[in-house]
Amino acid sequence: MKSALMATALLFAAAPSFANDATQDLSLRIQADYDARLGDLFVHFHENPELSFREFETAKRIASELTAQGFDVTTGVGETGVVAVMRNGDGPTVMIRADMDGLPVKEDSGLSYASTKRQVGIDGVENYVMHACGHDVHVTSLIGTGTQMARLKDDWSGTLILVAQPAEEIISGARAMIKDGLYERFPKPDYALGFHVWSPVEAGKIMVPKGLAYSSSDSVDVTIRGVGTHGAAPHMGVDPVLVASAFVVNLQSIISRTINPLQPGVITVGSFHAGTKNNIIGDSAELKLTVRSDDPGVRQTLLDAIDRVAAGTAKAYGVPDDLMPVVTRLPRNTPPLKNDAETATFLEAKLIEAMGPDAVIPPGRSGMGAEDFAEFIDPEHNIDGVYMAVGGTPVDQLDGVASHHSPFFKVTPEPAITAGTEAMVISAMALFDRG
Repeated sequence: MKSALMATALLFAAAPSFANDATQDLSLRIQADYDARLGDLFVHFHENPELSFREFETAKRIASELTAQGFDVTTGVGETGVVAVMRNGDGPTVMIRADMDGLPVKEDSGLSYASTKRQVGIDGVENYVMHACGHDVHVTSLIGTGTQMARLKDDWSGTLILVAQPAEEIISGARAMIKDGLYERFPKPDYALGFHVWSPVEAGKIMVPKGLAYSSSDSVDVTIRGVGTHGAAPHMGVDPVLVASAFVVNLQSIISRTINPLQPGVITVGSFHAGTKNNIIGDSAELKLTVRSDDPGVRQTLLDAIDRVAAGTAKAYGVPDDLMPVVTRLPRNTPPLKNDAETATFLEAKLIEAMGPDAVIPPGRSGMGAEDFAEFIDPEHNIDGVYMAVGGTPVDQLDGVASHHSPFFKVTPEPAITAGTEAMVISAMALFDRG
């Protein structure tokens, strides 16, 4: 470790200005920083995940690391968010965001540094906690990016903002930070950047979508009500399990028969709970849905159709009018994430120029994932945003790779962290130069 630290110091001290550096020099500096501390820092974050809006120690560590690099750091923004500002003369304002929360998943990755942590969430329930979506990669890279940008202060002019966002996993943290004055208390960015590590993609490869990057997401709770009775006398009541089961099946007719087949959409029932005992027909069933789309019109059609299908199914199965289903749209939602095409094209060219054509691959999607980074660049904020993806799995391990949110999820932190950091530094420097 001592020799690695000395190597880092020598690389930083000897490095010429960014404008005259070969890209290899930046890559070497980032690699040296990874070997010296970022690798250990990643392991620390992975071993110590925290749930949404409970990222107290994570935020504290991020704040400490960025303060040491000369940033003006504010904590507690949007409950547990961290905002680090470096003012460096006239020029544009560039914001780089990383999310930092883990998931209520018991890790079974087989890693030597697998999480064994448990934590009580905002719902009051204690669960195992795991970084099952790579947010440990994101915050480690954010710190690495801050380190490089601080070292390069003589080569850029403007204001850099680093944001460690809470509660992305419950699609709440970005909105919470904005409501807490992110764009009033701190300089409002001209550009917003970020990336997500992606396990189904070769480690270190970078994708830059030119438009749509992620789908919208809406969480909907549905209570199907019935009339309770003895399990041996179903004719004496109205079985909410039967009604709810039909509702689950009928929901898929919304996708297949309501929206244009050329428009994607997903309605998934992620939770279904009813009853207390084998021989009792209860009086309600509780369902939790996630709804995804890529188009605002389709999004509204899906949400409205859920109301209609819930009521129609209940009527078809004899639920009394005064016991119609209760459909609740939760505030945990986000619009589709669409990159600014012009800025994305500009940055992709800069990344190819700096990192080589093999480092950047065409963007692709493997599902309708959502990202509340969209809240930061929503049109009302008039901010050019680009959200990238960085591969997280060696090419010889891609077959059978575990999905995000799986207990078996894992990524190879290097080169994901080093490539992600290099991409953020190159992009930020290009945007400061662009003006």
